[in-house]
Amino acid sequence: MELRHLRYFRAVGEELHFGRAAKRLHIAQPPLSHQIRLLERELGVQLLTRTTRSVELTAAGRAYLDRAISILDAVHDAGEQVRRVAGGVEGHLSIGCVGSATYSLLPQLVQTLRHRLPEIEVNVRGEMLAPAQLSALVAGEIDLALLRPPVRVEGITVEILRRDRLVALLPEGHNLTELTELHINDLADEYFVTHSARRQSAMNRLLTTVCADAGFTPRIRHEVDETSTLLTMVAAGMGVAIAPQPTVALNIAGACYRPLSPSTLGIDLVAAWATAGSPLIDNVMACLRSIARSPSELNDPGTSSSPNIGR
Repeated sequence: MELRHLRYFRAVGEELHFGRAAKRLHIAQPPLSHQIRLLERELGVQLLTRTTRSVELTAAGRAYLDRAISILDAVHDAGEQVRRVAGGVEGHLSIGCVGSATYSLLPQLVQTLRHRLPEIEVNVRGEMLAPAQLSALVAGEIDLALLRPPVRVEGITVEILRRDRLVALLPEGHNLTELTELHINDLADEYFVTHSARRQSAMNRLLTTVCADAGFTPRIRHEVDETSTLLTMVAAGMGVAIAPQPTVALNIAGACYRPLSPSTLGIDLVAAWATAGSPLIDNVMACLRSIARSPSELNDPGTSSSPNIGR
């Protein structure tokens, strides 16, 4: 038995007329009648009662027609689904994301995917440092990484999405909040909270480099794994920090921001994925490029009604 036999029987069972069924199937009537008889012979069951004037389904024929319709519809649906998957408009996507983008870019990306590619099931792993993302990417545990450079892994494609300016994060009431903009040297005597050096954080390396270029070594009091923890510790007065500007979207009470000068101080946000790629990744990257513009410039804290993050 082949699927064409089910299609033939479905046409006859729905039309209850061999001539109309043959026309619907674009075949001649005699071969159609012959195929239905072969099907009945194979099943050992009479599916139709035929007279010179009418064709009727037997009880067995009605039951078989229901099953045939279900099978053919399922086969059709399966074909449609694989075409959607092959076209990159249906499937599963796992995204890894660094902390600062977790609270800024990521919500917008997920919302955009829901509207433009609603049949893609999205799983998010936020607050992942770059080394953890790259390991997960190589292992196939995530499909797309949003992280900070450098990325030096074979078989991984990298694309710069935007450059984020650096800001200083300060406890509310800190004497430096009287300034509308800080130079990195203003932080030379401060204790820092930073991301983990042990876990090879890109922001930890950047802090060391930026301070060294300014002629001092940062005094690091605490190292943390998550951006939310970093801001919480700053708000608690445990130290100051530097971070990409989108971090201010986290809006933790008790922490303030000030832009850092020179304004060229910044760090790239990049997307990374397996070089082999897929239509799904191509479609997701098209969405990502459309929304991953540089965030708006910081409001001038000197004219802001409140110095708090996000205000």
